[in-house]
Amino acid sequence: MNESSWGAPPGAGQWGPPDHAPASSLRGVAPPVPAGPVYDWGDAAQTRPMPVVPGPGGHQDDNREHRDIRENRDHLDDRGAARLSGPLFRDEKPQEPMPTSRSGSDSAPDPEKPKKKSAGRNLRAAIGVGVGLGVIIVASLFVYKPVFIGVIAIAVVVGLWELTSRLAERKDIKVPLVPLAVGGTAMVVAGYVRGAEGAWVAMALTALAVLVWRMTEVPENYLRDVTAGVFAAFYVPFLATFVALMLAAEADGPQRVLTFLLLTVVSDTGAYAVGWRFGKTKLAPRISPGKTREGLVGAVLFAMVAGALCMEFLIAHGAWWQGLLLGLAVAASATLGDLGESMIKRDLGIKDMGTLLPGHGGIMDRLDSLLPTAPVVWLLFVVFVGSG
Repeated sequence: MNESSWGAPPGAGQWGPPDHAPASSLRGVAPPVPAGPVYDWGDAAQTRPMPVVPGPGGHQDDNREHRDIRENRDHLDDRGAARLSGPLFRDEKPQEPMPTSRSGSDSAPDPEKPKKKSAGRNLRAAIGVGVGLGVIIVASLFVYKPVFIGVIAIAVVVGLWELTSRLAERKDIKVPLVPLAVGGTAMVVAGYVRGAEGAWVAMALTALAVLVWRMTEVPENYLRDVTAGVFAAFYVPFLATFVALMLAAEADGPQRVLTFLLLTVVSDTGAYAVGWRFGKTKLAPRISPGKTREGLVGAVLFAMVAGALCMEFLIAHGAWWQGLLLGLAVAASATLGDLGESMIKRDLGIKDMGTLLPGHGGIMDRLDSLLPTAPVVWLLFVVFVGSG
């Protein structure tokens, strides 16, 4: 091999034997260290060799010499390939292949598909339970009034049980359930039989019973427990007594209760439907993140339309404009009642008060809007058309 094959000037480092020594005398011997600049074998392994051009009259020796150098180069290529097959640096990760589309061509990954809005609960179960409760309420309401009073009393007792159970579990507040259940049932019956005066008297006696009942236990946390007991007596049975007061009207008692129930349900439905579809602005994010101002507008519109229809066609001596005001008041009180219940559940660290009603939660989760709305509707009925 001559020097010109690598593009080196005459006299540079020689890879072959010197001109004065025969090539045959160096067969099988490793090439000597070059006298000129030293080349790194790793760099040589990474450099493509130039083709060998044999000189005149030296084809056989040059071919042998080239074969020896090529074997050494191949040996180095094996070592260099092993070194270059992985990452150039220890911290460098191998490059991952680009994702391909279904057609096999390289393309950017498909963007994530937008998630569908979820209703947040089992709508089939919620509708089924709602329809079942509606049938029971309407049948008892128009068939025999005392049966409906029994339905109210059962709802009150179950609601008290859920509330006191959650207070004990989450806050270790021991509210006596027995005097609350007995006193709550007495409140509902007294309101239906004796009117508002009977309801107030039953409420006072129930509070006194809670104070006395709690005295049978240790005095620690007595004030906390009886305060919670009086609150529970007012919040559940006393507010529910106003439904019995509406039912007691001789002329149109069942129609008044039906109007009260319809407006509350329509308000909740309008808020839920409009808020789920168009809701963007939070109404009270710290209390109930799911409620929106758009939902509140839907509740007001739905309730006002339903109120005008109910006052015009169900209530004796009622007027449509009275129904508009009634619907507006119902939407406001139902929303506040829902927020109040949400505040209680946030303080307790729970989502639902119970699991008795699939798709709804517990009884208290259905009474949250009804209870604060009952005294508002009763009062407006008295103002618009009298006590009946």
